[in-house]
Amino acid sequence: MELNQLSPAPGSRKSGRRLGRGHTRGKTCGRGHKGYKSRSGSSVPASFEGGQMPLQRRLPKVGFNCASALTHREVRLSEINSLVKSDDTKDLIVDLEYLRDRNIVLKSTKTVKVFLSGSISSPVKVKLPVTAGAKKAIEDAGGKCLEIEG
Repeated sequence: MELNQLSPAPGSRKSGRRLGRGHTRGKTCGRGHKGYKSRSGSSVPASFEGGQMPLQRRLPKVGFNCASALTHREVRLSEINSLVKSDDTKDLIVDLEYLRDRNIVLKSTKTVKVFLSGSISSPVKVKLPVTAGAKKAIEDAGGKCLEIEG
């Protein structure tokens, strides 16, 4: 026996009411007379509370979702340091593509800024916008902050 051959036992499933076909289920078809819910195409929204002020309007507005937070990311200097330690490549250039490949930032990230949090011990070339403190720490470690085109 296959799944497509299964069917319910005879008499166990009741067929739905065929409304609006005349005789006992004709005319108003169980909708009553007049009113909003008797009309075709009408449905009361889930938020409607019979004229009472709806819950979503009674409660205060809170929070804010920043649209740029979805495409912008800030990276710590300590994160870059841990990447550089695990990578053996000479003349390593840390840019957006490098961070995407190492899963530090999402594929949807468009801008990244490096800020000073932690320290860096290996010389590295950074091709990203950096804060003044991060730039000083990178240059003190023997690295460089490269210019960004565009």
